[in-house]
Amino acid sequence: MAKELLTDVTVRNAKPTDKDKRLNDGSGLYLLIKPNGAKWWRFDYTIAGKRKTLSVGVYPSTGLADARRKVEEVRNQNANGIDPSNTRKEAKAGQRLIIENEKRVDAGLSAVDSFEFVALEWYDKRMLNKSESHQKRTLSLLKRDLFPWLGNRPIATIKAPELLEVLQRIESRNAIETAHRALQTSGQVFRYAEITGRVERDISQALKGALTAVNSGHFAAMTDPQQIASLLRACISPNNDILPS
Repeated sequence: MAKELLTDVTVRNAKPTDKDKRLNDGSGLYLLIKPNGAKWWRFDYTIAGKRKTLSVGVYPSTGLADARRKVEEVRNQNANGIDPSNTRKEAKAGQRLIIENEKRVDAGLSAVDSFEFVALEWYDKRMLNKSESHQKRTLSLLKRDLFPWLGNRPIATIKAPELLEVLQRIESRNAIETAHRALQTSGQVFRYAEITGRVERDISQALKGALTAVNSGHFAAMTDPQQIASLLRACISPNNDILPS
């Protein structure tokens, strides 16, 4: 266990000087006293051969016991090969994302990296060279059949069975071809998410063969000679009519 050198009384009574002053508590933890009287807890540690410094609070809002507790957590991370500076940066980035998403949702916008956010980003990038009718059909499918159930979900958390449930909901309307188009479109969105680092893989690949097959239909063959002759006459221009009635 690290040898602790400071006491609450020492920290409370420490006075500033005309230069930065350090009061060491042992094993990397120290109180940095600035000339203006501000007191900052600091922790020096080494990871991957590099010396780093981490801020662990400001006195008196962070007392001596609190600073030691925080440093103990940092030491445990460091012992497991985790850089606490990176962990803190990730936590701050995550908190900023939460705040940003709350503002976006309040404004009626999709959350960052939700299925709707990524799908619309894909749409803007991939639909530019498509016909206007294709663009409208694709956007309508997204808004009608996919966004209501998947739109607000972080795209990385969506599993294949959940996507299948949405597609089967479309099938239940007897819209088999629409369900297949929805699978194709969602697959393009997930592949885009994969190459942009939002998901690890395209989950739609697991759903091949899971939907009801599209029935292309078969027309009955004509066997009556009169029917065949009538069909041929209908297909030939009047100026080239070579078949007698």
